[in-house]
Amino acid sequence: MAVTRLKRKDRYNKTVSRLEVQRLKLATNIELGSRSTQSSKDQLAKNNAILAQLSA
Repeated sequence: MAVTRLKRKDRYNKTVSRLEVQRLKLATNIELGSRSTQSSKDQLAKNNAILAQLSA
C-alpha cells in the first residue's frame, strides 16, 4: 500500500503545532521561590542585567 502525503493544510498544522509545543516548553514561567530558579549564569539573566544598567 502506498504512503499518502499529507494535504498542505495538514502539513501546515503539523508544523505549527510542533513549533507551538516547542515555544511553550521554552517559555515556562519561573516562579519566585520555586526549585527552578533562574541561574545567574543564564544568558537571559545576563541580558536583563545589562539592560537594567543601560536604563539606569
